[in-house]
Amino acid sequence: MSQLKDIYNEDFVQKLINTIKTAAPAFDRDKCRALIFQEDWPELALKQRMRRITDSLYETLPKDYTQALDILYQAAPHFTGLSGIVFPDYVEQYGTGHWEKSMKALEMFTRYSTSEFAVRPFIRLNQERMFSQLLVWAQHPDEHVRRLASEGSRPRLPWGISIPSLLSDPAPILPILERLMQDESLYVRKSVANNLNDISKTHPGLLSRIAAERFGSHPDTDWILKHAHRTLLKKGDKQALAVFGFEDTPAITLECFTLHTETVSIGGSLLFSFQIRSSGRHKVRIDYAIDYVKSRGNRSRKVFKISEAVMNNGDVKAFSKHHAFKDLTTRKHYKGIHTLSIIINGTVKASLDFSAQ
Repeated sequence: MSQLKDIYNEDFVQKLINTIKTAAPAFDRDKCRALIFQEDWPELALKQRMRRITDSLYETLPKDYTQALDILYQAAPHFTGLSGIVFPDYVEQYGTGHWEKSMKALEMFTRYSTSEFAVRPFIRLNQERMFSQLLVWAQHPDEHVRRLASEGSRPRLPWGISIPSLLSDPAPILPILERLMQDESLYVRKSVANNLNDISKTHPGLLSRIAAERFGSHPDTDWILKHAHRTLLKKGDKQALAVFGFEDTPAITLECFTLHTETVSIGGSLLFSFQIRSSGRHKVRIDYAIDYVKSRGNRSRKVFKISEAVMNNGDVKAFSKHHAFKDLTTRKHYKGIHTLSIIINGTVKASLDFSAQ
């Protein structure tokens, strides 16, 4: 089975060194290839392979940073998607001493791949200066550059270098996000929502205050705020639920909650059904949670969204759901007694146990 690290393979490297050779006839392809494909290459993970390629380019490109960038500028447009992060990675590794040239390079390279990881060392080096640049990028006509302003400043950027100062105080991020709250690009708006979701994990009240002030001001802003609250909504945070009109109310009742089997095989699926009834007009968010048995016998809850709806007086909605118990890269299943719960507007209405075998 192909792995993500295999985006850096023989074909990629051959295309890369051939493209650079076209831009720089003196480039030593054979030396670069030998430096990349050392004996440990098959065992290297994705980012290790990326860094090996970056370091090999450094050894075979001109040592003058400006000359090396001129060559990389010509090559980068031929490599889009995740594999293209080798170009901003070159800037991350060898450009921190050349601020202005590096900012120009990151702005250019992000249009073909993403420079979100490469800006992180610059934030650590000089947060105030880097955030001034991010504010400029937040107004750029290219959506990829605007997204870089948001994605690069995320407190919890996956795979990115940690920025402890942003985890403890996300205030510097907010002016950047403010400029993007009505962005025309969904690509950008998703990044803004992910950034705010990151913030919510350590500063939930801050996100709720922003939503209380801004929700209803613009459809694109509303989408961002709703998506940004996904973690808090799944946690049943009452302040977050109230922002979107999901009030806890006894007028929504759960009926006919049924497990169609009391035992599920690991690798199989669990079938359950229920219905809800409303005795007034209410906005309703329906989730279910499973308390999974873990390897040491303890349990861990995972919440899954089912639906959102507006229900009028006397409305009844029926639901039937299959939940897969197949092992994933992010979750392994274990034998034992698990618990399934139905959650309405953040409140657990009922729970049933079942056995996984």
